[in-house]
Amino acid sequence: MPSIIEQFTADHVALSRIYPLVISPARVARFEKFYHDELAMLSTIDFNSLSQEDKVDYLLLKNLLTGDLHQLTIEKRQVEEIQPLIPFAAAIEDLLDRKRLMQQPDPEKDAALLTAMVKQIDATRKQLDPSPREARQRGDQTATDDTNSSDTKPKVDPVIANRAVEATRQLSAELKDWFTQYNGYNPTFDWWVDLPYKDADKALTGYGVFLKEKVIGIKADDKTTIIGDPVGRDALLSELSDAMIPYTPEELIAIAQTEYDWCMREMLKASHEMGYGDDWHAAVEKVKQMHVPPGEQPELIRKLVVEGSDFVKQNNLVTVPPLADETWTMIMMSPERQLVNPFFTGGSQISVSYPTDTMTYEPREMSMRGNNIPFAHATAFHEMIPGHFLQFYMNARYRTYRRAFSTPFWSEGNALWWEMLFYDKGFERTPEERVGALVWRMQRSARVIFTMNFHLGKWSPQKCVQFLIDNVGFESDNALAEVRRSFDGSVGPLYQCAYLMGGLQFRAMHHELVDSHKMTDREFHDAILHEGPMSIEMLRADLENGKLTADFQTTWKYYGEHPTHP
Repeated sequence: MPSIIEQFTADHVALSRIYPLVISPARVARFEKFYHDELAMLSTIDFNSLSQEDKVDYLLLKNLLTGDLHQLTIEKRQVEEIQPLIPFAAAIEDLLDRKRLMQQPDPEKDAALLTAMVKQIDATRKQLDPSPREARQRGDQTATDDTNSSDTKPKVDPVIANRAVEATRQLSAELKDWFTQYNGYNPTFDWWVDLPYKDADKALTGYGVFLKEKVIGIKADDKTTIIGDPVGRDALLSELSDAMIPYTPEELIAIAQTEYDWCMREMLKASHEMGYGDDWHAAVEKVKQMHVPPGEQPELIRKLVVEGSDFVKQNNLVTVPPLADETWTMIMMSPERQLVNPFFTGGSQISVSYPTDTMTYEPREMSMRGNNIPFAHATAFHEMIPGHFLQFYMNARYRTYRRAFSTPFWSEGNALWWEMLFYDKGFERTPEERVGALVWRMQRSARVIFTMNFHLGKWSPQKCVQFLIDNVGFESDNALAEVRRSFDGSVGPLYQCAYLMGGLQFRAMHHELVDSHKMTDREFHDAILHEGPMSIEMLRADLENGKLTADFQTTWKYYGEHPTHP
């Protein structure tokens, strides 16, 4: 199976490179064929003759393929919904298809196509936001010269319009790539196409701005409005099935609430120790004031990363190779990136979030308060060692072919599991440090609650922001950035809930294997990293030698079958 998976990964990369435009019908059709062909190939393999590890890999690949087909179905529906807003897309897709097939361009024809496309963009704009005179010409007898155009323009769902903005951006980028392919190499092409291309590029850019400002209603300086794209309950159920999570969205919300309630009990204990009684918001406020001055944050983070690495070694929790300690690095996060990532992030390096001299007073204060010492103490190890950096380090050295099966339930869930284990083992020594850790644990529960409610169509982005402020104690800017990151399309609908749910899966598996003394902590955590990323139920089957069949379906109810907390 490893060689089959490696070939699949290489083929997928090759097809993604040659079909870069996500909304292209040619891309959708080609990937549908690719996934079905791969599934047909798998069906020819005698599953029962495979080793346990090959059975795991077989099921991982099969599950990935069926999940990718589900995603194509969702993408096709979304593209169909935005087609009336991007009728000019077909012209660009035609140019890209001919470029992919390496057909010689027809400069005169291409210039005519681009010129017609500019007119089509202009016509679409007028249809979406007509002037009173244009409205009358279309037959609207109620329009007068004093009529506000917003009264006559068609109603467009902001969610669909927002998708069209992103599609227009992609089309513009791919059109530029097409033009660059031939510009300067073919005198006839330059003579015919140069000006029509510039007009088309300008029209596309202007159309994207038009959609955002006129149709959606977001001005250029608006940094607070979040649109999002709720997928609905059916899509959530499909995604949960593909992720091997045997719970409904409503059940996940209930689980998250139970975990939040435990956090609140712990938070009140710490608040009382700090002298604030039941006013836990006051305790959080005190913690937020415990930040270092500008310029000292990098040294604080360095010390905290070293402390986390030392803690796992002292407690014999996982193997940390000396080279891992030696090779992690640090960068500072840009102000632009802090708009969607207000806290530091990790991976191959740790990216530190802290105010810069370009920020105004209030954003500086919020950045420092949101990246205070107790908050950072509770998550520096999540980002680096034994969290994401150690994951990256091991994934590059063990079963590298399984990186195709990367899932946030494994990567983020494993990092959150370390937060759970560190808390249980007394890593947070003071009530202030416990408050810092509990804010993050509460946030992970809140993420499940607000993202599931949003995608179920029950909550607006604004309600999600307020929920974080009220129930986690986040600064308003940080809550806004958290919700923006959740719904701006950079992560899937399950990503934010994967932290808690993945962590709970690891906790359940730790109970089965370590609390039962079948494995030591170190053996357990080393095995997780050596086996590589995958759906955690498959990891469980791998480590526990569970019975597997070719038509395997998820059944593991990982919550409630063991003590909720020590």
